[in-house]
This record gives sequence, C-alpha cells and structure tokens, in this order.
Amino acid sequence: MSVIRDPELERLLEGLHARSDAQVAALRSYETERTQQTPIGEVKAFLSDKLVALDRDKAELCYQLCRASDARRIVEIGTSFGVSTLYLAAAVRDNIRAAGGNGVVIGTEYEPAKASAARSHFAEAGLSGYIDLREGDLRETLKEIEGPVDFMLVDIWIGMARPALELVAPHLRPGAIVVCDNTEKYRNEYADYFAFLEESGFRTMTLPFDGGLELSVRC
Repeated sequence: MSVIRDPELERLLEGLHARSDAQVAALRSYETERTQQTPIGEVKAFLSDKLVALDRDKAELCYQLCRASDARRIVEIGTSFGVSTLYLAAAVRDNIRAAGGNGVVIGTEYEPAKASAARSHFAEAGLSGYIDLREGDLRETLKEIEGPVDFMLVDIWIGMARPALELVAPHLRPGAIVVCDNTEKYRNEYADYFAFLEESGFRTMTLPFDGGLELSVRC
C-alpha cells in the first residue's frame, strides 16, 4: 500500500517509475563503458531523455519525513523530470490540508527540456500550485530563498551536491532534514559533501537503501 492516498497521483507515479525502471539497464551499461575522458557533452546527450528517478522506496521515505515534520518549505536539488518532486509537493499539500497555512517546494533544473517535462507532470498531478521550479544554474537560481527551509533533497551531479548545500544551509532551520542519494555507492566522490556536513554541525547517518541514502539533521 502506498503512503500516498491519492489514486490519480499514484497512477501517474506508477507510469513514471515504470519508464525510469525500463531505462536502468541502459544507464548501467553506459556507466560501465564510459571513461573519465568521455566528453561531458556526450554524457549529457545520453542522459537527456533518462528520468533517473529517485527509487520509489526512497521517495516514499521523503514523503513520510516531510509529513512527520510538517514540512512547509522544501528545496529539491535536481528536479529532472519531476518524479520525486511530486512526492514532496504531495507532502506539502497534505500538510496544508491537515493543519492549514501554506507551503512550497522549490525545485531546480538546469536542462530546459527536462524542466518543461516536469512542469507537464506537475500540471497533470494538479500540484503546480505547490511547486516553484527554478530553471537554470542553481548557483544563480538559489541565491534568494525566502524563509526557513524544513527539508532538502539532494539528487544531482555529485560535484554540485556540496555547492547546493552551501547555498541552502544558511536557510535550514534547526532540526531541518537533508536527504542525499547514493552516498554509499559513491562514498569517495562525496568526500567534499561529507566534509561540509562535518564542518557545519550536521548529525548524519547512511540508511541501507540501494546505493545508500544519507539522512542528515541540522543541529
């Protein structure tokens, strides 16, 4: 049974996860074959139509964490086609329905085509009103974040994980949660990210999901 009690949204998510799962074999094959000399343009071209969605169990955990903490202001680093964004926006919507007030998910996406596809999914789900998708370089689009942030999801190129957290960290309220994907699989590559967590007083643990899922709390 899904944690999201919204049949229409569930159907949309089921289809998006199925598309993403169908692309996993091609992604793994490409990752095995590519080298450090592979041009970044080639890599981006290959990934341009790949959803690379956050695994369903991880996305459902994010929904649960946002509901449990009554998260109203969420920042997502790496929206892509907007699959995980739908879970976050549903949590904000459901928190508002339960206790009133308002809230927003601030999303970030560099690729215009992916941003356009994401907006289409948001509209189909009826969740556009809960999402502020900022298109472009996040080092520019996240310069202004109004109000405290309750929850942050990091699912982006590893090299951008620390810069993104550095931008958002001053806005994270005490007790805010930060989730980052694949931190066990790419432990060495995330060294700078972990260094910032340590320097900034976060309490962190790696949850035993596929590839590892980092759960950090701003203390």
